[in-house]
Amino acid sequence: MRLILFRHGPAGRRDDSRWPDDAMRPLSPRGESRTLAAAVGLARWEPEIHTVLTSPFVRASATAKLLADALGDAELRTLEALRPGGSWRQVMTYLANLPPGGTVALVGHEPDLGKLAGTLVFGAPSALPLKKAGGCAIVFAAAVTAGQGELAWFLPPRFLRRMAGRKRRVTA
Repeated sequence: MRLILFRHGPAGRRDDSRWPDDAMRPLSPRGESRTLAAAVGLARWEPEIHTVLTSPFVRASATAKLLADALGDAELRTLEALRPGGSWRQVMTYLANLPPGGTVALVGHEPDLGKLAGTLVFGAPSALPLKKAGGCAIVFAAAVTAGQGELAWFLPPRFLRRMAGRKRRVTA
């Protein structure tokens, strides 16, 4: 299996008067356009993504929808364990129950995605922090297991946005 971890794009500033529930805080207008470009670039870099799993928070689900739309035919699902403070163990259990092979994208939040990446690659929640609308790919030869993933790439949002203007994927 190939996992793509994609952090949600830039959101509006925390403001209890506008969003008393932080789960409702959306992408900012600039964040939405930058995330769209990064999602298009990611779809060009990793066109084989068939499933996009997302946190239920508005900013993450909006990011996931932009990615799913850029991919064209990817299935979009909400995974509660990807919410801030969610359980990386539950995420791994969910992934272990998916059919083997294929490419799955996870859209979530920091520091949780970075800790999940560290757990998948190093076997411990050592963070590999992701920038907003940035991502990484982790590949598994067999089942998704802590410490058994191999980091294939780790890209900032600027690179993904640049990929949006390219016609095809550059080999990595």
